[in-house]
Amino acid sequence: MSRMGRQGWLRTLATSTAPAVHLVCFPHSGGSANAFRDWTTAMPPEVELVAVQYPGRGDRLGEELVDDVAALAGHAVRELLSLPSSEFVLFGHSLGAMVAYETAVLLRDMGQEPVRLHVSSCLPPGDMMNRDLHLAPDNEFWAVLCELGGIDQGIAENAELRNILAPALRSDLRAHATYRPSAETKPLACPVSCYHGQGDPLVDEARLPEWATVTTGGFRLRVRPGGHFHVTTDVAALVGEVLDHESD
Repeated sequence: MSRMGRQGWLRTLATSTAPAVHLVCFPHSGGSANAFRDWTTAMPPEVELVAVQYPGRGDRLGEELVDDVAALAGHAVRELLSLPSSEFVLFGHSLGAMVAYETAVLLRDMGQEPVRLHVSSCLPPGDMMNRDLHLAPDNEFWAVLCELGGIDQGIAENAELRNILAPALRSDLRAHATYRPSAETKPLACPVSCYHGQGDPLVDEARLPEWATVTTGGFRLRVRPGGHFHVTTDVAALVGEVLDHESD
């Protein structure tokens, strides 16, 4: 069952009558909660799929943008703590990986550490390639985004759609580029999984093992086909890995 049922920062995409786990997903720059709508068919009955809806897109199009990772995480945490008691599993893609990490830290500090953190298509906290992309002239900006596969060429060639999408995209990319984790942040205790799409031009695969330093728990690195947007490739297999913690 799928619905877009909760206003504010969270959207419930797949419901559960008595959820044992809330799988909470954080989208990429310019992305909305709907980026994870294809995951609904892979949800087991005991898992409720929740996605974060950043302002400035989808049903929040007219709202003021937030270009700060810590602020994005803080808003998400306030609503996550209001959910019925269950375990949290966090999954963040690209910018969403930074927001998911900050969310995990905040939840930990409030005594609600997630049982696992999953990060995807993103360098370790504080690092980013193409850090100045949010400042690029329009032609370069849209050319890079189309090359990554996240923007359809037809959208990039439509001036009206570009004008609608550009503010949120630039704001999100600025949030990612300016994010620095606090030097006082202690490592998490939960296991961390990192997913890399082969051929992703925004991520240096050799740097990904550094994600292990954010936790004293286990760490695993998975390489998948599909480039930067590998999360749309073989969704059932990916969701299966995300929810399979037997190897922790």
